[in-house]
Amino acid sequence: RQQVNFRERALYYLSHAVSRQGEKGADWRFGLKAVYGVFFMNFRLEDMPHKLRTDIVLSDRDTHEQFSDKLRFIFIELPSFRKEEEECVTDFERWIYVLKNMETLNRMPFKARKSVFEKLEKIVDIASLSKEERMKYDESIKVYRDSLVTMEFAEQKGRAEGLAEGMAKGKAEERRIIAGQLKRMGMSFDAIREVTGLSDSEIDKL
Repeated sequence: RQQVNFRERALYYLSHAVSRQGEKGADWRFGLKAVYGVFFMNFRLEDMPHKLRTDIVLSDRDTHEQFSDKLRFIFIELPSFRKEEEECVTDFERWIYVLKNMETLNRMPFKARKSVFEKLEKIVDIASLSKEERMKYDESIKVYRDSLVTMEFAEQKGRAEGLAEGMAKGKAEERRIIAGQLKRMGMSFDAIREVTGLSDSEIDKL
């Protein structure tokens, strides 16, 4: 189900993030901030070259000159990454390896190389969560699954409004989950805010 209209959904959410920057009043002069979307996929996009990274920018069709740097899509196709652990050289490759193999790993690799991977091991080890953290985790999963049910119902009934609402709820909860993980990994508020779009006060409450 994740593949259904995936590109259209990505376009919708990033376009919405751009339009939400509009301010009321006559003084606003379209001072837009750049919106970049990074999409990690455990499936392959149809009708596109099967490669690890697909970078979509706004550019002239003939000259390829960039029209604007305010909107950019980066699709990371995990099935196209075929390197084994010992073949990973850069931190980017190490992160992709961990993300692709997270469900099957018996141990967290690269711990000796980067302390962040040691922290990541603690985060993904659900058994190590406190009772309060586990309750929050379980609740976030429940919200996410409820949103999937809402999307499925909306698809079957052809109700675009219900589909958008369910996806928005799932996305909001997903941003909070990601922000909480990044915060526990020691990432700065500025970086977390840039990645998730959450405010400092929202991040502080996580």
